[in-house]
Amino acid sequence: MTYPEVIVEADGGSRGNPGPAGYGAVVYDADHLRVLAERREFLGTATNNVAEYRGLIAGLEAAAELGAESVDVRMDSKLVVEQMTGRWKVKHAAMIPLADRARRLAAGFAQVRFTWIPRAQNAHADRLANEAMDDATLVGEVPATPASARSTEAADPALAVTEHELPSWIDEARDAGAAQAEPARHGPGWTRATGRPTRLLLLRHGQTELSLERRYSGRGNPPLTSLGREQAARAAKMLSAKGGIAAVVSSPLGRAKETAEAAATALGVPAEIHDGLIETDFGAWEGLTFAEAAQRDPDLHTRWIGDSAIAAPGGESFDQVRERVDAARRDLTERYPGANVVVVSHVTPIKTLLQLALDAGPSLLYRLHLDLASLSIAEFYPDGGSSVRLVNDTSYL
Repeated sequence: MTYPEVIVEADGGSRGNPGPAGYGAVVYDADHLRVLAERREFLGTATNNVAEYRGLIAGLEAAAELGAESVDVRMDSKLVVEQMTGRWKVKHAAMIPLADRARRLAAGFAQVRFTWIPRAQNAHADRLANEAMDDATLVGEVPATPASARSTEAADPALAVTEHELPSWIDEARDAGAAQAEPARHGPGWTRATGRPTRLLLLRHGQTELSLERRYSGRGNPPLTSLGREQAARAAKMLSAKGGIAAVVSSPLGRAKETAEAAATALGVPAEIHDGLIETDFGAWEGLTFAEAAQRDPDLHTRWIGDSAIAAPGGESFDQVRERVDAARRDLTERYPGANVVVVSHVTPIKTLLQLALDAGPSLLYRLHLDLASLSIAEFYPDGGSSVRLVNDTSYL
């Protein structure tokens, strides 16, 4: 179902300015009665204004996914509203790419209105932003200061990026030789795993037309869109700046291969293909929306949603996907012991690798959200232990 007219409310905050930052965005129907989508994300260390722009971008992307034609954007950031309406110039060099990205998204709608609202009227997005900042402790970032310390409006909208913004594997990967020679004694937290893990950097491919339209995209081979290629390039730039990556391994499907090749080129390593990382075969549902598949096979689709042993007509079940993905995981950990490996794949295989690392049940597949070109990190130790370092990071996009 599409929604021609929607309301987007967005907010961002930084506890320190710059400091641990996050954004929140919520999309309502035109009557402001029904929540259609929510977005939130912890950004690492950044300024308040950067977080606010990221919230706006996330809200516009969510509106586009809902098929909106007219968007009423409401924010309590005077700076962002005035800059997006063109009444104020974007002067700081670090803010220009964010504003440009927001404008490109806005240009995709028939009409976009920007309105300043008091913070009290932006409570839902504000809550999501604070929840995102609270997520700092979940991804091993710097400790967050109390919510009362959240900065409101930054005098200097600088993009203050520090290494705290990036996953903790970076420091360990600075020197690949040292990483191999000096194994870690124990895994993080309570895992008590020993040895140096094989760290899988799980990168979802960039946008395609089918993902843009939220259609089942399994064994079909749609190419990346222009935005998808840009997402792949941004992910490649982020990975190449950190180094310490031994290999790039990809699903055989074109959208993943194109994303992987961008990363491999930037890293100076070959892109390998592993058939075990291919997306689920959705059979007769390939290319259909969720609603279309449910209408075509109502009983089967309902059972499929709740039972990982059931397959789409002519396709494969999530249990079958788990078997081949687990085999791929074992293969990668044997071939790359103690190394950092970029794995470029699709929603289901990445969720399955996270499921394996967490030793979680199949319900995770239905409850975990992964954005296009997002990065997640799972570690698998030689003693059989495992851990998840990061889930659905898009801070580099």
